[in-house]
Amino acid sequence: MAATKFGVLARNFSTSSSSQQLVKAPIQVFGLYGRYASALYSAASKEKSLDKVEKELRDFQATIAKDTRLGEFIANPTLKRSLKKDALVSVAKKLNMSPVTGNFLQLLAENGRLGKLDVVTGHFLSMMAAFRGEVVCEVTSAKTLDAATLKEITAALSGFMQKGQSLKISTKVDPSIVGGLVVVIGDRYIDMSLSSKIDRYSALLKQPV
Repeated sequence: MAATKFGVLARNFSTSSSSQQLVKAPIQVFGLYGRYASALYSAASKEKSLDKVEKELRDFQATIAKDTRLGEFIANPTLKRSLKKDALVSVAKKLNMSPVTGNFLQLLAENGRLGKLDVVTGHFLSMMAAFRGEVVCEVTSAKTLDAATLKEITAALSGFMQKGQSLKISTKVDPSIVGGLVVVIGDRYIDMSLSSKIDRYSALLKQPV
């Protein structure tokens, strides 16, 4: 997409033309899809509908997950953009979406970016978390963490929080890390997995004496 088109994205999404200035998102997300998310945040902020747009995007993701045909339709790169755009007009009306969300989805379809909806939505949700003072944290372990261990980890990670921030933690199981933890908190990546230690030791052993 031409860079100049991003200058009018928020105006296109918004039902009000009172301001053409983009509202700055609470965190900066880089790349093409970060710019889409930032423009959506700006438009929703101007319309005082941030929470509504967030809920509509989550609901739409849930609908796609349940409706296999809709998911395949959106992901199909061979379908004409105009066909997808027209279909989303109907979907937005059926789900009673706000103009901001409906217009945004239609714009993604028009620009051939609908297949990256999850990426854009992920960026937008990160912005909303930052807006609420939440710090998103994902903890990956080799096996499911028991309640006591999770409580201990949460207490330790809470030490990273600044005044006014709250920790929003989620867990994931990945047996390939063997043991230990991999923690992603905000923009920090902390690898304390056993697999990474094994890799480092293996590399040391391969070095010439």
